[in-house]
Amino acid sequence: MPFSTQPETGKEQNVLVATLDNVRNLSNILKAIHFKDHATCFATSNGLKVTVENAKSLQANAFIQAGIFQEFVVQEESVMFRINLSVLLDCLTIFGTNSLPGTQTALRMCYQGYGYPLTLYLEEGGVVTACKINTQEPEEILDFDFCSTNVVNKIILQSEGLREAFSELDMTSEVLQITMSPDKPYFRLSTFGNAGSTHLDYPKDSDLIEAFHCNETQTNRYKISLLKPSIKALALSCKGENFPSFRLPDSPSKQKKEISTIILEARTEETLNIL
Repeated sequence: MPFSTQPETGKEQNVLVATLDNVRNLSNILKAIHFKDHATCFATSNGLKVTVENAKSLQANAFIQAGIFQEFVVQEESVMFRINLSVLLDCLTIFGTNSLPGTQTALRMCYQGYGYPLTLYLEEGGVVTACKINTQEPEEILDFDFCSTNVVNKIILQSEGLREAFSELDMTSEVLQITMSPDKPYFRLSTFGNAGSTHLDYPKDSDLIEAFHCNETQTNRYKISLLKPSIKALALSCKGENFPSFRLPDSPSKQKKEISTIILEARTEETLNIL
């Protein structure tokens, strides 16, 4: 049993305790949003949310539900801290990324509260390693909680199809243009690179499209540099039964990216949010 020989860390001393029998799933999720060095961690009784931002124009969130953990205890209503994500990933993979057949790395994560480090205990094959990572004052996170009543267009398609589309687009283009329409071309992805223009059209009855709800024609452009970080998360979602969705409301343009779904929301202001 993982940590059977590890001294029990009293729950009353920690505001957050979480254990996993296999740390690989957590490290894979965090790698998908690792495009900046620092992340903000937010824990409640529902689970753990890790947020990474870039220049207040791109936001990625990884949600790990409490049920994923073998043990998940939060002593306060919420716990929040900032941490170096690069260092955290190095610690989570301290035994290497490829375990021997039949072995896996277990994790016990403890946090005593404001000003204390995040303590990780990792065990593999009876060997326990302890890591302490200094935490920082959390910075204000942008609120991208949009009103769903403003959504005028929404498309849900299979992750694999979108991943293949991104691989075919010309990434020398500075922008990705997304067109959604109740009439042809229905759903179009366009790039404008060194080799010319590239257009990928999807009919509304395509096998790749799970749901198609478009009330009006809408075209928006997003910077390719802001979309690239979502490709890692998209590749991860392709391993499960997950579907990205595109929603274009009638006002500010934002993109949300999740590990399980990808949501594009277009509004009047030109920002891009990845949830």
